[in-house]
Amino acid sequence: MSMTSNFADCLRDWEDLEKDYQHIQETQRLYREKLDEVARLQTSCSGAISRQKKQLRQLSQALRTYKDSASGAEVCAIDEIQAQINNRPNTFFEMEAFLPKKNGLYLRLVLGNVNVTLLSKQAKFAYKDEYEKFKLCLTIIILVFSFSLRFLMSTRALDAAFSFLLVWYYCTLTVRESILISNGSRIKGWWVVHHYVSAFLSGVMLTWPNGTFYQQFRNPYLAYCLYQKGFQSWMWRGLTFLLPFLFFGHFWQLYNGLLLFQLTRHPDCKEWQVLMCGLSFMVLFLGNFCTTLAVVKQKFQSKKK
Repeated sequence: MSMTSNFADCLRDWEDLEKDYQHIQETQRLYREKLDEVARLQTSCSGAISRQKKQLRQLSQALRTYKDSASGAEVCAIDEIQAQINNRPNTFFEMEAFLPKKNGLYLRLVLGNVNVTLLSKQAKFAYKDEYEKFKLCLTIIILVFSFSLRFLMSTRALDAAFSFLLVWYYCTLTVRESILISNGSRIKGWWVVHHYVSAFLSGVMLTWPNGTFYQQFRNPYLAYCLYQKGFQSWMWRGLTFLLPFLFFGHFWQLYNGLLLFQLTRHPDCKEWQVLMCGLSFMVLFLGNFCTTLAVVKQKFQSKKK
């Protein structure tokens, strides 16, 4: 009796699983149909936007040509149409954030022509949130690593591991930021360039052989890394009172660049890494200093308005 009951239960379980399997097959079929439909809509929408942009450019040029001989009422109508035309790029930008687009040169070199466009705001927010968590986690690791190298241990092998970590970190940031830009994020161009330069600088430090000049620059460099990760990662979170610390970090970059240029003047300095690191720090200083001034000026102007 017990075996019959157990077998009957198994049959019922199998029937339930079979129904669920049929439902899965139907759902998967609908899913593939929707994917094909989405692909067709994406192609249609992208083509329509491209045509609209081209026609708007032609119309704008024609209106400018006609405006010279237009009457007063026509000039007002032309200005109104022109104002609406000028607002269209912002709308198209928001539309294209959800449409597949060709990857930039950097992403093509790294990922090929893989589509990196996320199709929903939730997915975009989740990716941006994961990007911020990645930066925070690596910042803590770099802080601990740089503190240990500066105060607790001193071996070239660990220095090389630290430089390799920085190269990987900044290269990963550039890839993630390129994906964010492809999905509509308005990341300032300098911050992306900053990470390219930082990756190059870390790579040069990785190849710098151990010697007198490396040891002279090692401790200032590690102290700079410790300061940078300790303060600059939180600078743009509304903490205006930390701006002096931010500018201090910028002038530290200037100091590092001048120190390295001074080392290049030594007659025994034959290492190309000294000059390359010096140039990298000067580029970082100029870019960061000018960008920070522009952001501060913009914030003050916004407050006045």
